[in-house]
Amino acid sequence: MVCYINNSPQEAADNQSLIDLLTARGITEPRGLAVAVNDAVVPRAEWSSLQLHEQDRVTIIRATQGG
Repeated sequence: MVCYINNSPQEAADNQSLIDLLTARGITEPRGLAVAVNDAVVPRAEWSSLQLHEQDRVTIIRATQGG
């Protein structure tokens, strides 16, 4: 299936969970990470249970330091 990750079309496995998508992209450290699906922020406790669907829009934001 195709979903959009930070506005870029990406292939994802059918019925893939959000945590599986993040892990497949090499994102294993959730600290400082915020994720939204279809413009709704997903609490970290729900990452493993949220199933992605065709055409979902996933936004991944990592907090950074600096000034």
